[in-house]
Amino acid sequence: MVKHDATAKEKCASLDMPRHAASESDLLDDDGRKKRTGSVWTASAHIITAVIGSGVLSLAWAIAQLGWILGPFMMLLFSFFTYYTSILLSACYRNNDPINGKRNYTYMDAIQSNLGGFQVMLCGLVQYINLWGVAVGYTIASAVSLEEMYKSMCSHKSVGEDPCKEVNTNMYIIAFGIAQIFLCQIPNIDELWWLSYVAAIMSFTYSTIGVGLGLSKAIENGSIAGSLTGISVGTVTVADKVWRSFQAIGNIAFAYSYSMILIEIQDTIKSPPSEEKTMNKATLISVIVTTIFYMLCGGFGYAAFGDASPGNLLAGYGSFNPFGLLDIANATIVIHLLGAYQVYSQPIFYVVEKEAARRFPNCPFVTKDIKVGIPGVWCFNLNLFRMVWRTAFAVVSTVVAMALPFFNDVVGLLGALGFWPLTVYFPVEMYMVQRKVAKWSSEWMWLQALSLVCLIITIAAAVGSIVGIVNSLQNYKVFSFS
Repeated sequence: MVKHDATAKEKCASLDMPRHAASESDLLDDDGRKKRTGSVWTASAHIITAVIGSGVLSLAWAIAQLGWILGPFMMLLFSFFTYYTSILLSACYRNNDPINGKRNYTYMDAIQSNLGGFQVMLCGLVQYINLWGVAVGYTIASAVSLEEMYKSMCSHKSVGEDPCKEVNTNMYIIAFGIAQIFLCQIPNIDELWWLSYVAAIMSFTYSTIGVGLGLSKAIENGSIAGSLTGISVGTVTVADKVWRSFQAIGNIAFAYSYSMILIEIQDTIKSPPSEEKTMNKATLISVIVTTIFYMLCGGFGYAAFGDASPGNLLAGYGSFNPFGLLDIANATIVIHLLGAYQVYSQPIFYVVEKEAARRFPNCPFVTKDIKVGIPGVWCFNLNLFRMVWRTAFAVVSTVVAMALPFFNDVVGLLGALGFWPLTVYFPVEMYMVQRKVAKWSSEWMWLQALSLVCLIITIAAAVGSIVGIVNSLQNYKVFSFS
C-alpha cells in the first residue's frame, strides 16, 4: 500500500512522531542530524557481526599450515594489530577535538579531512573494492553452509549412504543473492541494529558449536592431532608449503578485518561520553571476545583433524553425529552472514547514494521517497534509485561469487588486500596528522615500523592467495550447473 492511500500515509506519519513532545534540538545532534542512539553494546554487536564471520571457519586450516606455535601466535599478533590500529582510527572520527570537533561520517570522510589529495582516491578504491569483495566472500561462505545442510539431510535420510554428493553450489549462491536483494533495501546502518544483534547471537552459536564439535572429535580420537610446524614437506611440496602458509596468514587477517567500517559504526554512537571513548571500549570487548573464540574454534578444530583440517571446519565432520547440531551450526552461519553482508555493504550504498543526490538534486527518481506501509504494523520509505542500484549490487556480487567459489583462496586474498592499507597504513597516517606526531620521534618511528612489518605480511599473504586461486581455476568450470 503506497503513499496515495490516506490511511497508510497517516499511520506512517504517526510512526515518525516522537512519543512525547520535545524541542527540535532534543531530537538532533550537534551536526543537525537525527540524534544517534548507539552504545557500547550496539557498537560491539556491529563489530562482532562484522568480525566473527565466515573467516572463523578457515582458522583450523590456517593453523594446520602454520602449526601449533606459529598459528596461535599469528592470531594473537593480528588481534594486537587490530586493536591498536582501531584505537588510532577511532581518534580520527572527530577533527582536532574529540568532543566538539567536526564529525567524519565515513572512513573516506576521515581520509579527506586528515590526508586529502590522491590518498582519498586511493583509499576509496581499496576500501570499496574490499567491502564489495567481502560481500562476494560471504555469499560463497553461505552457499557452502547451505550445501552442507543439504548433504547432511540426504546422508541422514539414506542412513549414511549419501546419494546427494553431487550438489551444485551455484544454486545456493543464487538463493543467498535473492535474499540479499530484499535486505539491501534497509536504508542505513543505524537501522541495522536489530539485525546485528541477531547476527552476533548467531556467530556465537556456530562458533560455540564448532568448539564443541572439535573438542568432541579430539576426545573421540583419543589424542590431540597436529604438529608444532604444521603440514610437513613431503605431504606437500616445499613451494606449496610456502604458498599455503602465506595464504593462511591472509585468512587470519581476514578473520580480524573490520577497520574499513569502523568510522561508520562509530557514527551511530550517542554522546556524551565522547564517541572515541565508547568506541575504544567496544573495540576492546569485541577483540577479546573474538580472539577467545578464534583460539578455541581454530585450536580445537586443528586438534580434531590435524594437518588434514578442511578449509571450512564444519564441512570436515561429514556424517558426524549428532547431525542435527551441524545443521544448526550451518543455519546460524547463513543467518549471521545475511546480517554481516549488510554491515559491510552499507558504506558502499551510502557513498553512491550521496553522490547521486549531489549530482541530481532535482531528479525524483533519485531523491523522492515513497511511503509504503502495512497499516498498523510497519512503515517503510521506498526510494526507486536505491531499490534499483542496490538490487544491481546484489546481482553482480552473486554472479562474481558463482565465477570464483573458492572459499579459502578468496578469503585469504580479501584479508591480504584489506589488511595493510585499511587496517594499518591509513589509520597510522591519519593519527600522525591528527595528533601532530613529530617526524623521527620515537612514536613516529614505532608507527612507521609497524606499518612496514604489516606491509610485508600483506604482500606475502596476497601472493599465496593468488597462487591458490590460479591453482583452483585449473579444475573449475565457470557457471556450471551440472
